[in-house]
This record gives sequence, C-alpha cells and structure tokens, in this order.
Amino acid sequence: MTPAETRILLKKNKICVLIATYNNHKTLARVLDGVLEYTADIIVVNDGSTDTTASILTQYQGIKIISLPENRGKGNALSTGFTEARILGFNHALTIDSDGQHYPDDIPVFLEALEKEVSDVLLVGDRNMEQAGIPQKSSLGNRISTFWFWFETGITLKDTQSGYRLYPLNKIPKKFYTPKFEFEIEIMVRTAWKGVPVKNVPVKVLYDPEERVSHFRPFTDFVRISILNTVLVFIAIFYIAPRRFIRNFKKKSFKRFLKEDVLESDGSNRKKAMSIALGTFIGLSPFWGLQTFLTISLAVLLKLNKVLAFAFSNVSIPPFIPLIVGGSLAIGGYLLGAETNFMDQEFSLDLVKKHLLQYVLGSLILATAVSALFGFGFYYFLEKFKSEENDSTTS
Repeated sequence: MTPAETRILLKKNKICVLIATYNNHKTLARVLDGVLEYTADIIVVNDGSTDTTASILTQYQGIKIISLPENRGKGNALSTGFTEARILGFNHALTIDSDGQHYPDDIPVFLEALEKEVSDVLLVGDRNMEQAGIPQKSSLGNRISTFWFWFETGITLKDTQSGYRLYPLNKIPKKFYTPKFEFEIEIMVRTAWKGVPVKNVPVKVLYDPEERVSHFRPFTDFVRISILNTVLVFIAIFYIAPRRFIRNFKKKSFKRFLKEDVLESDGSNRKKAMSIALGTFIGLSPFWGLQTFLTISLAVLLKLNKVLAFAFSNVSIPPFIPLIVGGSLAIGGYLLGAETNFMDQEFSLDLVKKHLLQYVLGSLILATAVSALFGFGFYYFLEKFKSEENDSTTS
C-alpha cells in the first residue's frame, strides 16, 4: 500500500495517530517525520516532559499538541488523547510509542487488517518477541501478560504489551481507573469484555539501547500491573463469566443452547464430560462462597470447558439445598455411626455447624458419586448423540 493510498484510507475511516510522549527527545522527531509521510492528523500529548521535547514540537505547526503541566503517566496521557480525538470527530486512534521502537511504515498493516473486518475491532501490534535482539525480560513479561489476558478474556494473543495499537474510539470504555503503564492492560481487557474482538497484526520492532529511553519501573510498575490483574481476574470469575453464560442462555431456546453451547462446543466429548463432572463436584462440595472461583480456576488450569463447568457448578440451587445438605448429613452420619435422619429437622447453618464433620465427609462422598454419575452419563449421551449425527449425515 502506497503512502497516498494510506492517506485515503486514514481519511475514509477517520483515523488519527496518537503519540503520548515523555522525555523521548532522541527519537521523537524521527517518529513524527515518519508518521507525517502518511498523515497530518496527529495528536501529540506531551506528558510533562523536562527535556527538549517542547522545543522539538514547536517545529511541527500542522499537528495537534496537548502539553500537560506535569508527568502523570502514559495511561493518563492516552486517555487525554482519546478524549481530544473524539472531540475532533475521529472514529479510531492509532497509537504509536515515541521511543522509536515502532516503525511508522507499519501503519498500512493496521489499515489492511481493518479493511478485512466487518465490525469494530481493537488491533494490537505483534512484535514477534521471540526474535533475536529482544531483551529476555521483555519477552518473559509479554508471555506472562498474554497468559493473564487469555485467562481474563478467553482471547489468545501473541503480544499484549505492544503500544502500537488501533483503537475503536466509540467502543472503548469512556472511564478509566489506571493512569500509568497498566492502563493498556485495563483498556484492552475491558474492551474485550464489551464484546469487541481483539486481534494481533504483525509489526516490526527496533530495540536500540543507545536511543531508546524506557520509563517502565520494574518493581513499582510490576506491582501495579499485578494488582490490576488480580482485580481483573476476580471480576472475570465472579461477574464476566456468569454474565456471559446467562446472556448466552437467555438469547437461545434451551434446545438451541444445549446443541450449540454444550453438544457442539469446543473440545472432545471426554473433556465436556470431565467439565460437567468438575462443575458438579464443586457445586456439591462444602466450598460455600468459593464455588465459582474454584470452578473457573480449575477449568482453566485443567483446560476444560469453562461454560459447562460453571453451569453444572450451580447444581446446588436453593430448591435442592435441603436435599443436598440432608443427604450429606445422612451419608456422613452413616459412615461415622451418628445420626442419619435429618429430613424432619429445620435446615440452618447451626444444624451444619453442630454436625460439621459428618456434613463435610458426607458432602464430599455425595459430590464424588454424583459427579461421577453425571460425568459418565453425559459422556454416554454425548457419544450417542455424535453417533446419531454421523449416521444421519451419511444416510
């Protein structure tokens, strides 16, 4: 794609280039000159730089420059730029770092990928972190980040830390909670939670230790990112995953939900049956208050179907609780030679506390038996369904 064709597509899709910069005077002019070959729709947010950045920017009269009085972090600078881009009428913002690691001639790569999409998408540059010359700590950090992004969203990417991105301004969140480097994780995860696809596009990268200035603080910023990921994981487990399940269920008839989300979901029938068994076991076990967390975490760890595991973890719904608790107490009492008839007693927390040992023992045995029954039963059902589908296809 030529620079002229690129300019046309940038205008057509109402895309601006957003550059947040802080004390990158060695590379800033080179980045700006490279971007200007493709577009003059540039927004630069000078995040309180104390070097010669302000002087360099005076040489560029045709671009929008926002100068912040003090350094408040990359996230705050990007958020400021997004707000300005919306005011100016842009639909997308292409962010590029000012430290020189990104090549402006990769701008057409984002446009070509965008042209193939039928709806809004967040595109993230894939820098191929395994190539020679990439610092080992950067490659390791990216692998950790991609894992947590997958855990939180279910989306697999190769690079989640690249600042070279194309944002759909009307789809990203309007309010943010993190002001520094962790911002790029927050916005990516929360955009994915809104149902916007997040995809990688291949880009080049340059790591020049003599020119590049990184403001990432290994300890402080790592702690901030870790805290953010902890919060996002809890939200994903306790809110996003249940919400997604309920929405899918509401959108479809029970028959369609069973067919599409259970029978034809990803994974072998063995994995589906194991997912059902796991959810049933956790749902009947004495892990009150932790069932969703344990179910989703174990499903991820064991690479099972999270939707199925979560669905069957809700086997202990209120109408069944007296039967489950009573059955657990009876089984535990039988094994311990204690009281076994609880059906004529009022079910309460005090009753469970009074017979805690036999309840815990009985519930674990009940959970094991029922989960095995469900697992083998659904495996047989799924295999039979698969066989009937194959027979109808071949006949």
